[in-house]
Amino acid sequence: MSHWVKDCVTIQVSHLDSMFRRQLGRDVTARLVSALALSRLDYCNAILVGLSQTTLSSLQRVLHAAARMVLNLRPCDHVTPALLELHWLPIAERIDFKLCLLVDKALVGHAPQYIADLIRPVADLPSRASLRTAHSGDLYVPRTCRRFGDRAFAVAAPRVWNSLPTDIQLHQSTTTSFKRRLKTVLFNRGFAEYT
Repeated sequence: MSHWVKDCVTIQVSHLDSMFRRQLGRDVTARLVSALALSRLDYCNAILVGLSQTTLSSLQRVLHAAARMVLNLRPCDHVTPALLELHWLPIAERIDFKLCLLVDKALVGHAPQYIADLIRPVADLPSRASLRTAHSGDLYVPRTCRRFGDRAFAVAAPRVWNSLPTDIQLHQSTTTSFKRRLKTVLFNRGFAEYT
C-alpha cells in the first residue's frame, strides 16, 4: 500500500510542478488542480482507511502543495488557512467522507448488493434490537482479531458511520444534501481548532 501512495505522491507533485500558476487565474487553477490532483487522491481512497499517519502524511503533503499552488503561497507559508479558504478536507476526513457516502448509498439502496450486504443496522439484529443504539441509526461493527481486519469495509465503514451525529445518520434527504451536511461535519472535525 505504501508503494501505491509513493507513486501517487510522485505523480501528483510532478503534475503540480508542471502547471503555471502565474499564467492562469485562481479559479482556473483551482479547477485544474481539483481535476488532476485531488481526483487522483480521492480515487479509491476508501482502501486507505486504517493506514498509519506516516503513510497518510505524504498524501497530505500533496494536498498542501495543491493548496499552495492555487493560492500562490510560498513554501514557508502556513497551509491550514489555505485549506480552510478552499474548503478542502484533510486526507483522513476525505477517506471518512468516501466511506460514509458508500454507507449512505448502501442504506438507501443505491449501492451494489455486495456492499449493502456488508452493512447491518443494529436495529436489524434480534439480540441488539432493544438497545438505545438500535434507534439512533448506528450500524453493527463486527469484531476482528487483527489490525488488518479493522481496515475491512465491513468494520471500518460502520465505525466511521457510528461516529457521525445522529441527525446525519437518520437523515431523510437527497444524496446532495447529505454530502453537504457530511462535509460540514467532517470539515469541523478536521479543523476543530481553527473553526
